[in-house]
Amino acid sequence: MDRLFEEIQFIKGVGPQRSKLLRKLEIDTVFDLLWNVPRAYFNRNKVDKIATLSDGAVASIRGRVVNTSTNRTRRGFQIVKAMIEDDSGMITAVWFNQPYLARQLKIGQEIFLSGKVKSVYGFNEFSVTEYEIMDGEEADISVVPIYPLTGGLNQKTMRKIMVYALNNYLPSYPEILDKGMKNRYNLCDIQLALQNIHFPASGEAYLQARRRLSFEELLLFKLSLTIDKANIKTSRGAIIHQPQTDLAARVMDGLPFTLTAAQQQVVNEILSDMEAPHTMNRLLQGDVGSGKTVVAALAMAQAVASGYQAAIMAPTEILADQHFTSMKRYFASTPTVVARLTGGTAAGERRMVLEAAANGEIDILVGTHSLIQDEVRFKKLGLAVIDEQHRFGVKQRAGLSNKGEMPDVLVMTATPIPRTLALTLYGDLNVSVIDELPPGRRMVKTKYIPRSSRRQAYRFIRAEIEKGLQAYVVCPLVEESEKQDLQAAVTLYEELKTGIYPDLKVGLLHGRMKASEKEFVMETFKTGQIDILVATTIVEVGVDVRNASVMLIEHAERFGLSQLHQLRGRVGRGSAQSYCFLIGDPKTDEATRRLQAMEKTSNGFELANEDLLIRGPGDFWGVKQHGLNELKVANLLRDQKIINWASEAALEFKLEVSQETAIDYYITQKFKKSAGIARN
Repeated sequence: MDRLFEEIQFIKGVGPQRSKLLRKLEIDTVFDLLWNVPRAYFNRNKVDKIATLSDGAVASIRGRVVNTSTNRTRRGFQIVKAMIEDDSGMITAVWFNQPYLARQLKIGQEIFLSGKVKSVYGFNEFSVTEYEIMDGEEADISVVPIYPLTGGLNQKTMRKIMVYALNNYLPSYPEILDKGMKNRYNLCDIQLALQNIHFPASGEAYLQARRRLSFEELLLFKLSLTIDKANIKTSRGAIIHQPQTDLAARVMDGLPFTLTAAQQQVVNEILSDMEAPHTMNRLLQGDVGSGKTVVAALAMAQAVASGYQAAIMAPTEILADQHFTSMKRYFASTPTVVARLTGGTAAGERRMVLEAAANGEIDILVGTHSLIQDEVRFKKLGLAVIDEQHRFGVKQRAGLSNKGEMPDVLVMTATPIPRTLALTLYGDLNVSVIDELPPGRRMVKTKYIPRSSRRQAYRFIRAEIEKGLQAYVVCPLVEESEKQDLQAAVTLYEELKTGIYPDLKVGLLHGRMKASEKEFVMETFKTGQIDILVATTIVEVGVDVRNASVMLIEHAERFGLSQLHQLRGRVGRGSAQSYCFLIGDPKTDEATRRLQAMEKTSNGFELANEDLLIRGPGDFWGVKQHGLNELKVANLLRDQKIINWASEAALEFKLEVSQETAIDYYITQKFKKSAGIARN
């Protein structure tokens, strides 16, 4: 079995130079190569005749190159075109921004193409998504794999390497499932699955291979999380919170509202975990405005009452400031010491906070990434809370919990995800959900407005301000250029201030302001001295102005559903009916679906499911931080049933000694875990 972990360069056909290219694809060993599954396939037996193609059709064609041409667009993109002919007719194939094709395509070559037909000025063109120049070497293979590549590698080379690996190394691949488990879930042998995922013998063989490999991946992932959870529960030195005062009860009694049933339920779950003889690792999900902060406050009160310190880390200074204000309010009638530490904290105050935290004089420390810096020390950290946790990397989240001797950890998010996916992403955490909003909250009315009609929205904002209310106008983050993003906000600010609302008070907020400037603008807006706040996405989280009733989002098609929902959550916090206007010009079906979903529902969990459907699991909500980007076959949306099977199987799985190395390697390399497998 050790043969599977041989370095890739020693495989026939690879060598030192190609091994460097393969390592760019994260292929270091034979094992990695076998799991480098194709991203697509060419079925050479299933082709469409050119004469039958119609506008909008997705098709595969096979033909001969008749001529080629190259030209540039005004923006500098290079377009390569080739006239393709089969025995029924001709069509122009088009490649965008792939200039190297001009050298590869030769008149007379036979070529296989997949893509979409588009009618241009009455003539069909074929927008190419996949292509392959044919030769005689693979003529006898009807279904050929298409692999992810990097510069210097081509498909034919990858296939030759893969064929050699399958023929010479596949017999060494261990079978970890017993016959009973394979029969129960109708799974084929692992070696047959790997063979047919690369070179499917038939459509049915491919489906069987995909089913088995999906199960294998999800089972191993669940095993790694089960091991993590078991290690947490059996770890020595876990903090047991035993309150010495009634601080939590005093905070509860001082609240100006009554907890919802859902809030009370999750508070009970968290406090029960904190009192148990193992380290708490709990994920708290709650929609925008569901009241997660007060739940965190009660958990921190429990920690302080037990003689420990608590810390809460937020991704932005605005959110940290919001939490600091909230905590001071919740603990106002108690002797609890609450402090703040962010990048904007003045040097003198910073030294005082650091010293006080290290001496145990601060009970609750609120901050940003600053909390995980080496110079920050706690005397007795008992609870670490990470808010909007998906905005932090794995190491950043671990950095705060490492500030204490195994403190309890509570991670919170207002980005809801489907429960099955949550349990898959966070099998090493317990999951709590606040699934109801506080009473009196009114649904924010949401409407998409084309850019040509944006003046209607501006008139509506004026009417709301005349009622004594306030509004946000948000500009999108242009990823390519922070300067461009800033300029968009400044330009719009000037346009609104001088052209649209010269008689109103318009403010500006963006991320490149100094902390003191941001704090001043937010305070001015909260106190009603600013009517309209023009901002970048810095207001996505942590801004709570109850008098604001309108959220206008410019270029809304550029935002993801999660971000649109977060921005909409900045309004609707007071008693007035609130509105969200999505100004945009969507060019794609996905963008249109996002805006339609926002109009249709304000339920974060429904939007999360829609987001998963639109974007797919690979990009959904930062799963790349959890190892799930390493899933080569399993699909978290499509394979819900297999996820459940893998969860069942993980509970009863018994590992044989001969299997340990392979599984340990898989978990370590593919899921980036440092986990050892305990033998049963």
